[in-house]
Amino acid sequence: MTPELTVLALAALWQVIQIALMAIPANLELGTAKTLSPRDPDRLQKPLMDQVSPRTGRLHRAMTNHFEGLILFTIAAVVVTLGEASSPLTAACAWIYLAARILYVPAYAFGWVPWRSLLWAVGLGATVVMLVAALI
Repeated sequence: MTPELTVLALAALWQVIQIALMAIPANLELGTAKTLSPRDPDRLQKPLMDQVSPRTGRLHRAMTNHFEGLILFTIAAVVVTLGEASSPLTAACAWIYLAARILYVPAYAFGWVPWRSLLWAVGLGATVVMLVAALI
């Protein structure tokens, strides 16, 4: 398996961890009567994420953001692998992406400005470099 695919597998596992990091406090704050419900608008009055603490809301947004970033990173890892373009540069970028995504969660959860945005940019930049490297 290429280093990029290894990192992709680890990034997917990180996504599962992020789901737990968000779901556990959300369930503690809201109770299972709400979180296990069908979440019909007339029953809840407002979305569940509008009813949680600011930190839990940030964890939810960080989780959602990783789903978005993971789409592009998956494309990059697959293009690099199937295009047989794996190199020390693309491998390093894959690891940089993962490190940035891991650091992004506490940066978002604790409101570290501007570090959250910088970490997001590092992850995106690493993904873009992987794609460009595969094309040249």
